[in-house]
Amino acid sequence: MQTFYLAIIVGGLAGYVGTDLLTSSTPLAAFSSACNIKGNVSINTGERIYHVLGKKYYDETKISQLHGERWICSETDARAAGWRKARS
Repeated sequence: MQTFYLAIIVGGLAGYVGTDLLTSSTPLAAFSSACNIKGNVSINTGERIYHVLGKKYYDETKISQLHGERWICSETDARAAGWRKARS
């Protein structure tokens, strides 16, 4: 019975957010609406920069855990962990 419910949840999740989420290495919990800040690592400098929803480059920014990038739940958490806010 648990497998049946899990299949319904996963199926609904795939329909809601698309299959990219299900193939991502980022934990599902990180995709809550409260954790929508993107922690990005600059390819050129290695600097850790966070992007907030609605700002320039937010939509273009992709998260790759292989590069140390992650989803962050608050700007306070981001700054405390050593990330800086994107300038634009």
